[in-house]
Amino acid sequence: MLIPPRPHRDDVLIAVTGLLGGLVLWLLGLHTQNGRPLGAPGIELVPLAVMASLALLRRSAPQTALVIGTLALVMDQFTAGNLATVLLYTDVMYAAVLYGTPAAARRIPVTTLLITVTVTVGFLAWFRSAEALLIGIVTGLVSFVPALTGVSVRNHRDAAGAERLRADQTALLAEMDRAQAVTAERTRMARELHDMVANHLSAIAIHSTAALSLDDPETSRNALGVIRENSVDGLAEMRRLIGLLRTGAADPGPSASPTLGSLDALIEQHRTNAASSGLTCVLEDSRAGTGPLPAPVELAAYRIVQESLTNALKHAGPGPVTVRLGQPGRRLTVEVTSVLGSRPGPRAPGSGAGLTGMRERVALLGGEFEAGPVPAGNGTKIWRVRAELPVGEGNVRA
Repeated sequence: MLIPPRPHRDDVLIAVTGLLGGLVLWLLGLHTQNGRPLGAPGIELVPLAVMASLALLRRSAPQTALVIGTLALVMDQFTAGNLATVLLYTDVMYAAVLYGTPAAARRIPVTTLLITVTVTVGFLAWFRSAEALLIGIVTGLVSFVPALTGVSVRNHRDAAGAERLRADQTALLAEMDRAQAVTAERTRMARELHDMVANHLSAIAIHSTAALSLDDPETSRNALGVIRENSVDGLAEMRRLIGLLRTGAADPGPSASPTLGSLDALIEQHRTNAASSGLTCVLEDSRAGTGPLPAPVELAAYRIVQESLTNALKHAGPGPVTVRLGQPGRRLTVEVTSVLGSRPGPRAPGSGAGLTGMRERVALLGGEFEAGPVPAGNGTKIWRVRAELPVGEGNVRA
C-alpha cells in the first residue's frame, strides 16, 4: 500500500489559511455572485473545502490537484461563490506549472490562454456587450496569469539550478586540476632531488666502502678526498634545490640551472669519482657552431648525462664511458655508452628511479628515449642510453 507523502509545511499553511479565510467570508455573508441554481445556504463551502484539501497536494500531485480543482471551481460557479475558493484555485494552477512535469509546464499556459480567448469571444458573441470583456479578464486572471507566473518562476529556478550545477562542476574541475598540479609538482621535485644528489651519494657510498675494506693509507686518503668533494657538491646542489623551493625568501636567488656548457666539469668530476673503478669518461660533441638551446632541453640533456654517468659508476664494468652529443636538424641526440659486465670492488645499489626520471624528462619534451643492452661486436655488449630531444621552441612542453 502506497503511503501518500507528507504535505509540505507551506502547503499546510496555504490550505489552513485559505479554509479559514473562506469561512470568515461566508460568516460575513460575502459572496461573489447571486441567483445561482445551487443557492442553498452553506453549499458554497463544499468547493471551498475541496480546494483547501487540494492545496495539500500542490507539490506531490500538482496535475491531479489541477484537474479536481477545475471541477470544484466549476461547481463553485453554480453556488453563491466564495472568493477564497477562487484564490486557492489560482495557487493550484500556479503549482501545477511550477511543480508539474516539463510537458505540463509547457502545455498548461497555452491551454489557459486558449481558454481565456475562447471564453472572451464566446461571451462577447452571447451578450453582445463590452461587459463580456470583464468575464474574459477574470478568466485570464484566474487561469492564464497564474500559469504564466509559474512558468517564469520555474524558468528562474531551473536557471539557478543549472548555475549551481555549473559552479559545482567548475569547483570539481578546479580541485582535479589542483590535485594534478600537486602530483606533477611532487613528481618534478622527486626527479630533481634524485638527479641532484644521486651521483654524489653513489660516489660517496662506493669510496667509503673502499676506504673501509682496503687497508691502504693512500687509497683511504684518496677515497676520503673524493667523499669530501662529493659531499660539498651534494650540499651545494641541496642548497640550490631548497632555494628553488623557497619562494619570496630574503636570501639571494638560486643559481641558474645546469646547461650543456657544464658537461666538461661533470665529466671531470666523474673521472675523479670513477678512477678507482677502472672507468674512463670521454665526451664527443659533434655539434658544430650551434647556439644555446631552450633551457628545458639543456637541463634535460644535462640530467640524462648526469644520471647515466651515475649508473655507470654503480653498475658498469671497467672500460670507457662515452658521452656523445649531436644535433641533426632540429633534434638534439644524447647517447651514453658503458661496458656491460661485472667489475671488482664496491658497488652501490640501484632502485631504477633514474631510468624513470630520464624517461619522464624526455616525454615532457615530446622526445624519444631508449635504454638497454646493445651488441658491441666481438660477442660483447654495452649498455646504451639514448635520447632524442626536439629543440624547436614550439615543441618544448616542459
